[in-house]
Order: sequence, then C-alpha cells, then structure tokens
Amino acid sequence: MSASRVARITYRWLAWLFVACVLVQFFLAGLGVFAGAANFELHRTWGYTFGYLLIFMVVAGLVGRMPRAAWAAPLGVMVLFALQSVFVALRTDAPVIAALHPVNAVAIFAAAWWIARSSASWQNIPSQEPSAPTSDAATGEAS
Repeated sequence: MSASRVARITYRWLAWLFVACVLVQFFLAGLGVFAGAANFELHRTWGYTFGYLLIFMVVAGLVGRMPRAAWAAPLGVMVLFALQSVFVALRTDAPVIAALHPVNAVAIFAAAWWIARSSASWQNIPSQEPSAPTSDAATGEAS
C-alpha cells in the first residue's frame, strides 16, 4: 500500500476521531456547568490536547495528495480553535464577546462534521500528482 493511500485512510480516521473528541468536549463543558466549576479544568485540558489532531490531518491531507479542501479545512478549524481561548480570555473585559465561546464550539463541531463526512469522497478522488512542466520543445511549438 502506498504512503499516499495510507495517509488518506489515516486522514479519514483522524477526522472522525476529531468529531468524537469535540463531542467529549461538549460533555466536559456540561460537567463543568452541572457537576461543579472545578470540572472545567478537564474541559480546558482536553481542548488543548485533542487540537493537535488537526495538525496530523493537515499532514495526512498533504501526504495523501488530497484535494485542497482536505488540508485547508483543518487549518480553518485551527483558527476557530484559537478563537476559543481568545473568547475565554475576554470573559472579564468583554463578556458579550466571550459569550461567543459556545457559538464558536458549535461552528467547530459543524466544520468537523463536514470534514469527516467529506473525507470519504476525498479519499476516493485520484491523487493530485504534480504535473510535469511542458516545454515548447517537447510539444513541438516554436516561439
């Protein structure tokens, strides 16, 4: 099995694992709300931990020569992930903006779901091999 094929299969598994991790993150947020604020530490730590899956998805998308959306979409989710920390940091100075934290979490879930669902079709698209440059001499055209 080629490295490209392995990367494409890995990408698909990582995409669905990321969706599962986001669902766990929602559960941990609920745990912090309903079982005591001390449980928010789990929510915070887990968020920083599973975010690294996005880096592996970008690498797998590039190694697998998958369509641009396959590696660009996780980059977009990384931006949303970074915003999560910004929203939390603004909770004292700008609570109205900080309140976007759960809205952004829903956006992360929606993007993750779209990536995971799309990964099946991306896996089956032929590899985007770099095309060989054509020279005028090779094509028989004169300048």
